Order: sequence, then structure tokens, then C-alpha cells
Amino acid sequence: FCYARLGNYKLNLTSYYHMKSDFVSNFAIKVYGEDSHSRSVWVSPGATAREACHMLVQTAHCSDQENWALLEVHPTLGLERCLEDHEVVLEVQATWSLKGDTRFMFCKNYAKYEFFRKPMLFFPESMISDSADVNKGMTSSELIKNLLKSGTCPEIQGFLHVKEPSRKAWKKVYFFLRRSGLYSSSKGSSKEPRHLQYVADLGDLNVYTVVNSRKLYGAPTDFTFCIKPSKNPIRVQDLKILCAENEQTRTCWTSAFRLFKYGKQLQRNYEMSKAAPQKVEGSKLADGKASLVAMDFSGKAGGRVIQNPMEAQSAEREEGLAWRRREALRCSLPNLNSAVSPSSIHKTQLWFHGGVSRKEAQRLIEKQGLVDGMFLIRDSQQHAQCFVLSLCYQLKTKHYLVIPFENGGRKYYTMDDGDTLFIDLLQLVEFHQINKGILPVCLKHPCVCVAL
Repeated sequence: FCYARLGNYKLNLTSYYHMKSDFVSNFAIKVYGEDSHSRSVWVSPGATAREACHMLVQTAHCSDQENWALLEVHPTLGLERCLEDHEVVLEVQATWSLKGDTRFMFCKNYAKYEFFRKPMLFFPESMISDSADVNKGMTSSELIKNLLKSGTCPEIQGFLHVKEPSRKAWKKVYFFLRRSGLYSSSKGSSKEPRHLQYVADLGDLNVYTVVNSRKLYGAPTDFTFCIKPSKNPIRVQDLKILCAENEQTRTCWTSAFRLFKYGKQLQRNYEMSKAAPQKVEGSKLADGKASLVAMDFSGKAGGRVIQNPMEAQSAEREEGLAWRRREALRCSLPNLNSAVSPSSIHKTQLWFHGGVSRKEAQRLIEKQGLVDGMFLIRDSQQHAQCFVLSLCYQLKTKHYLVIPFENGGRKYYTMDDGDTLFIDLLQLVEFHQINKGILPVCLKHPCVCVAL
């Protein structure tokens, strides 16, 4: 009896030491949500950003698994970058200064691999270097697609504003981005070797977007980014701050930096992101993917898939109008039984952001990824009782005024002067998720703020 008890004691003690060993081998990292609250997460020494995001998805009870990202944020310097899925979190944290305010932030990022899906939008032909590949008869479009498939990037060229060291002045310089590094030309856009100056080695750099760059650095535009040595704590004197003329140009440069640095690894990360399970609203298919097609149910033999694109568009318009009429009739019936009044139901939705300003809305959408269909709705700051739909399309944020409209003694909302009416903002969003209406693209990705 005594021997058995002693044996059990030894077993429990051994288990305790194993548990203690596992506990000590992990490290706590503090991660902030977009509401400025933080959560500590225990990660192993080799945990990647993708694995850390997966743990945060579980602990924060997020409804979907994908398009989450870990951002490295330097608030004082206005620097942000999205960690690549394969980067080791503790190795990134080890480069931070102990006295700084650097932090990790957990948020959505839909644009992490968007250049694989729409390469011509991210790499305009005007910025593709007239390299040997193009001269051999390959068009810029073919070059980009072939290179992205192999996990590489075409050479990029163009003018950028650069902040001169220890001075407030900015100078416009022509840059070339190649496999061998970043170069600047001392004579206009000349690429002769005697005019090229070596600027940086891409393998040792991280690229950051710069927030509030006009105020912090006196930048000539808002489309600013910077590069810095990846293994050193951030010091202002080590930053190479660059400024583009527009968002497409900035996105092209930052995407090219990532591709040149990580190459085939980004292609593997992209393939892994596509293979991961995703939550699909509505019905799910066996392979985890959902497909929406235009259907015609008017015949006696059941439904048929509409193959003709023109017929499909016509069916979409008719269904949208019929759906609006049904909803308007439903809401005009007496004794409408609803737990939330139509005038306030939008306040419960993740895409509603209250009284944020136009600039803040653009910043939120930019942080979560400039992909077509990213949207939010906010209160209008200029028009009482009105709202604004902020929507991303082709790397730009467009804003649409939603105004109240009375018809038949009832209050509706409209974006097209009353041609299309909605009983509330929820109906407006649901309609435009399947019908473009006056918008350039359907609403696809709600811009949400995550609370940890």
C-alpha cells in the first residue's frame, strides 16, 4: 500500500516538472486590439506570426479564421508593418528597444497577398523597368504574371521624394529596385552604372508604412513609407523615409520590397492561406468553398444556371428590385415585431463605426487592406441625420452619402436620390452585398475593429 502511494507521488511529481518545464519554455507577448486593450499570449520560442494569429483568433472568439494579421507598430515614429506569416514573433520582438513604445497589434488584413490575385493593379506598366526580359518580346503583363508565379518580382523604377538626412527638406530622386538591392540615380532617370548609387541591401531591410507623415516628418504627400535595417532597434537616424505621389505607387514599391526580400516564401505563404479553412456565410460546400451563380427558377423542371452574362445581369437587377419591394411591403405592415427599431439596428453591426471622421475611416480601411469591397458606414459629420458609406475600390477609398428620404409617410434611406429605398442601413448593406447598384463594386469585406 505504501509503495503504491509512493509510486503515485513520484508520477505526479514527474508530471509537475514536465508541466513546469513546458511553462518555462514559453514566453508571454502582449498584443493590442484596435480598441487599445491588450491581451497576453504565451508562445513558444519558434512560434510564427501565423501561429500567433491562430491563437488570438481562438482566445478572442473571432468568427472567421483567415485574413488576420499581426502588426508591428511604432506609435511615436508613426511606423507600421504587417509581419509575414513565417516570421518568428519573438525574433521580431528581440529587435525592439526596451525604452520604446513598440507593440504588436492584432487586426484584419485582406490585402496581404492581393498582388498575387490582381498583379496589374499593384504593378503598373509605367513602373516596370525596361529589363532584358521585356526586350526579348515579353510584355509587362506577361512578365509580372510569370515572375509572381515563381515568387519573384520585376524590377521597379520611378521617382520618389526622399527626406535628406538631418534636414527638413525633401528631394525628388529616381530609384531602381533590383534583385541586387535599391539604387538611386544621380542624374535624372539615367541607369548608366556611373550614375547609379547603391542605397540598401534588401535582405537586411524591413519596409514600413508611415502614418501621419506630414505632421511627423513634413512629407509632401500622405503616401509615405520607410526602410530600416531589420535586426537593429529603431533609431530615427537609421530610417530611410520615402514618399510616393499616390497610393498605387507606394503599394507597388512596398510590395516589391517584400517580394524581393522573401521571394518564393511569400508564394508558399499565399498557398497556405488559400488552403486554410475559411468560414463561409450561408451554405458550405464539402470542400469548404462557396459558389454563387445566377439561377432561373421560372421553368417547370426546376432551376437552371444562367450562362449568358447579359441575362445574369438582368436577372440580378430584377431580383434586387423584387427584393426591395418585398422588404418595403414587409416593413409597411402594422404591428411589425422587431426587437431593435429600424432606426438603430445599424448600431449593432460590426461595419458601423459611429462618429469617426473621413480621415479616420480612410485610415481604418487602409490598415485592414486596400482591397475592392472593403467598407464601413459612419455618421456624417457635415449633414445631420445622414450617414456615409466608405468603400475601397482600386486602392482608393470612395465616400457615398446616405440620406433619409420620406415616401408615403415612411422614412427610408437612399444613396441615389430616392431611386432605390431602404428601410434601414442593414437592408442597404445586405442589398449591396449582392447588387452593385450605383457602387463600382459589391460590398464584400466589412471593416471591423477587434477587441481583445
